[in-house]
Amino acid sequence: MDKRIIYQLPDQPITILIPCECGLTLEQIGQKDVPAGVPFWIVEASTIPTDRTFRDAWELDLDNIGEPDGFGGGV
Repeated sequence: MDKRIIYQLPDQPITILIPCECGLTLEQIGQKDVPAGVPFWIVEASTIPTDRTFRDAWELDLDNIGEPDGFGGGV
């Protein structure tokens, strides 16, 4: 799968979900696995930096990624 689901909780690093082939759409996976009410974005895996040295400092660039693809409904 060449897509990732990303989201960020307040005062936390970005979370990157790597979806598996489970019969659900990416939107359904995001709604299921992202905490309730938290926006998420579906992005190309290639947009995730490969150098993870400063991963805890990564932040979402909302000006570039645009509107969320959905909102979590999980716990």
